Amino acid sequence: MVMPNMGGGEAYDRMKEINPDAKVLLSSGFSIDGEASEILERGCNGFIQKPFTMNELSGKIGEILGKE
Repeated sequence: MVMPNMGGGEAYDRMKEINPDAKVLLSSGFSIDGEASEILERGCNGFIQKPFTMNELSGKIGEILGKE
């Protein structure tokens, strides 16, 4: 998905403003370097590289929800 009006960092910030306890999984077709790394440093719960399988996504969601 391309977000023409808002970048991933801004989307993350807005989600956390609405619900500071929200669990956020960042997904990108780009490298984890750069903006993705910076978002993770700000507290994003995880990262998954596109393309990914349903099993990979399910595992990553399980990891994030299991961190409670």
